Amino acid sequence: MMQRPIVKPGDTILSLSTPLPLIDEARMAANITRVQTYMDGHGLAFRPHIKTHKIPALAALQVAAGAKGINCQKITEAEVFADAGFEDLLITFNILGPEKLDRLAALNERISGLKVVADSATTVTGLSAQFAGRKPLTVLVECDTGGGRCGVQTPDAAVALAQTIVASDGLVFGGLLTYPKANTEAAVETFFATAIAALAEKGIACPIVSNGGSPSLFSAHLVPSATEHRAGTYIYNDRSMVRAGHCSLDDCAMFILATVVSRPTADRAILDAGSKALTSDLLGFSDHGMIVDYPDAVITGLSEEHGTVDLSRCKGRRPEIGEKVRIVPNHTCVVSNLFDTMTFHRDGIVTRVESVAARGLVW
Repeated sequence: MMQRPIVKPGDTILSLSTPLPLIDEARMAANITRVQTYMDGHGLAFRPHIKTHKIPALAALQVAAGAKGINCQKITEAEVFADAGFEDLLITFNILGPEKLDRLAALNERISGLKVVADSATTVTGLSAQFAGRKPLTVLVECDTGGGRCGVQTPDAAVALAQTIVASDGLVFGGLLTYPKANTEAAVETFFATAIAALAEKGIACPIVSNGGSPSLFSAHLVPSATEHRAGTYIYNDRSMVRAGHCSLDDCAMFILATVVSRPTADRAILDAGSKALTSDLLGFSDHGMIVDYPDAVITGLSEEHGTVDLSRCKGRRPEIGEKVRIVPNHTCVVSNLFDTMTFHRDGIVTRVESVAARGLVW
């Protein structure tokens, strides 16, 4: 059986086998503190989305800093965090089908604060059929406030679905939730305020009003009706967060360490980091990450095991065969799901290695 290279505390990061994701402990800690301080300062509960890291030890750091609970995307992901002792879990996904509902019911029995979302009567009916006569499940109505993904389309529809939840056996109406389009705070506030007022007219309390998204992170206070905000990418940060103005490159805690394995021409380098190490999720970029050591180099393409780099814009020295380089990925969340472990360091010295416990748990 093949053994993975052993990474130990005290190793220098440049001695490690590549490709390998690295997390800077100091930057990560600063990111956690910075965002929690912002949320606390605006009186918002903060619910980190753990799909960014999928590591219970990091969620524990977020909760210790003041986060009220965590946001998971799928049931199997939530099960890992329940096993690790987390109780206040919100799953932001429509859950359908008997195999998933059975797992959801078992999860609800063993933790105190499970919550899910729904945006249709079909989803609510399925949840009610599963939970009737059992420990009640809290359900939030997901609203499309302009993001164009899931969600009811109008405040009136949100109220109607809330009424359906209230009338359904085994369910408790928990509030409203949205994942909005970036920079649309006014539209989000109008939707929420209108729906909350209409719910109040019908005597329906709305305890949670959950806004979300890393793209809206530092404008969360512009939605005063919201009681909490959800975001995930901030713990590591990435190239998309730099572009959005939420951080600088110096705040990016994740790098992919890669090795130059070929220099076929003067203007081309090949890395050992392809689509299995660097996400192919462009997020609007035209290339596949930024090489910190050579910022004018362009990662133009990825095959499974190779990354192709255009060096034609580089002034002066260019990377040589065998040289190790650091890459800021476009999107950290996808990278986390590509590796079994995450290696942490401080000032270039390995501090710990954590298993990505919820890796691959996509249902």
